[in-house]
Amino acid sequence: MSDVLRTALVTGAGRGIGRAVAVRLGAQGYRVALAARSEDELRETAALVEGETLVLPGDMLDPTAPDAAVTAVEEAWGGLSVLVANAGAGSSAPIAKLPDELWAQQLELSLTAPFRAVRRSVPGMVERGWGRLVVVASMAAKRGEPYLAAYCAAKHGVLGLVRATAAELATTGVTANAVCPAYVDTAMTDGAVGAIQKFTGRGPEDARRFLELKQPIGRLITVDEVAEAVWFCVANGGFTGQGLNVDGGAVQG
Repeated sequence: MSDVLRTALVTGAGRGIGRAVAVRLGAQGYRVALAARSEDELRETAALVEGETLVLPGDMLDPTAPDAAVTAVEEAWGGLSVLVANAGAGSSAPIAKLPDELWAQQLELSLTAPFRAVRRSVPGMVERGWGRLVVVASMAAKRGEPYLAAYCAAKHGVLGLVRATAAELATTGVTANAVCPAYVDTAMTDGAVGAIQKFTGRGPEDARRFLELKQPIGRLITVDEVAEAVWFCVANGGFTGQGLNVDGGAVQG
């Protein structure tokens, strides 16, 4: 890989999984562009990344943001070789009370924004004959979860996007994969704890333990475990069109 352009773009890089992925890529010698809404959080991430970084504040709900981020990388470093589409957020509601606005927001953030980033990244990768497209999805891409209809639908959709893209680009040197974590020890899971309390009346410790036991290993997944799975998708050129589970055995397939 010595002749490969070692540049990466990570969305949702301000904290959590995105921050861990950025640090992992930097340790492997990549220049890493960091995109998220909070510039302060991005600069905190940049301080942890070994090597050169590019801070790109922006909201992936803005239809122009994915295009602008990839363009910024191309202008700064001559091209993009690795895209990690990680930006996302969970929200919950009973299906009978799920408003159109929440449905649309989840599809926009977890499906349409990654699509736009993939679409914009593909031409340059194909032209150079090497590229890695990685979407951080969820175990919700492979099974349903109560109160998460919009989130599950978006994640199922983005796994389909990855599989179709991989099939289309199979002969080009560009791979496309999804990483599908279970509940990860992040602020997003803290929000899920709050939702469980709201809908079930459980206390905070009981709600968190409920999520820990969703994984057969009996604990939350760590951000570093997810980052290592993302790195596998980058390093292994024979791996494409897959949804790689990082879920402690929750979904076996």
